[in-house]
Amino acid sequence: MMRDYDEITSFLGEWGPFQKSIFILLSLSIIHIGYGAMSMVFLSDTPHHHCSLPYLNSTGSNLSQALPLEEVNGQLDYSRCTRYTRLNSTEAQFSNETERCLDGWDYSKEQYISTITTEWNLVCGDAWKVPFSQSVFFMGVLAGSFVSGHISDRFGRKSVLFLSMALHTIFTLIQTVSVSWEMFVILCFIIGMGQVSQYITAFILGNELLGESSRLAFSTLGICVFYALGYAVLPLYAYFIRSWRMLLLVLALPGFLHIPLWWFIPESPRWLLAQGRLKEAEDIVRAAAKKNGVTPPSVIFREEDSAKLMVPPL
Repeated sequence: MMRDYDEITSFLGEWGPFQKSIFILLSLSIIHIGYGAMSMVFLSDTPHHHCSLPYLNSTGSNLSQALPLEEVNGQLDYSRCTRYTRLNSTEAQFSNETERCLDGWDYSKEQYISTITTEWNLVCGDAWKVPFSQSVFFMGVLAGSFVSGHISDRFGRKSVLFLSMALHTIFTLIQTVSVSWEMFVILCFIIGMGQVSQYITAFILGNELLGESSRLAFSTLGICVFYALGYAVLPLYAYFIRSWRMLLLVLALPGFLHIPLWWFIPESPRWLLAQGRLKEAEDIVRAAAKKNGVTPPSVIFREEDSAKLMVPPL
């Protein structure tokens, strides 16, 4: 008679020290994803700006003479993308004709020291690059959503989980030294793949390691609440760190705290059984039983239990 996995491992109990540790550790790892997913809100924000006017002080002119007015958010303000054409190089005289910001832009430092917008002048004709950067990130999320499940079926939940953590952390660190917008946006795609792969694999691993009654709590109170907690702490980081490169660095460094989790989070016994690796699956369940203070049966898994879960290779 074929036995169900939950029936086989019912001796572990539902909420022992093993299940609690898995619940907490996997949930904590999600905070890193939560604040990473929305960091672009602060990294790419556009501060108040106007055309740079390097000749202003030397001629004694002021902004009202050099910049036209336009309506911005319902209020009159200096134009952000045009300036009056200067009549000559020695006097403070300007025509009524306008021209582009030929000398770049001056940005307000009141709220940010720097963002990717101020770094690469993603304003006016290049303003589309700011939302496109976020779109590329979510393209990576979409791509990762399609492939992460298949990869974890082939190589294991634990391996893909920690590979995704490494991908997310390392490429975020590389992103802090981006030399161009193009480099930054390509890394956004890779980071998006890493983040969603980590989330999906943590979700799968948690549901396969935890008991039937604790899976619902993990899928809602655990993984979702801790993801939201990441959202909540992001503005706190951004309030104290006003440089986009430094903010990215601080957001990336907690990823290294995941390294010790390798020795505390086991592979999914379900996946091991599906691969025909009965001995490894049984060793993990016995270690869980020891942690919970229960005595496992002399034989936990049989060949037919593995056959029931066996899946054909991709």
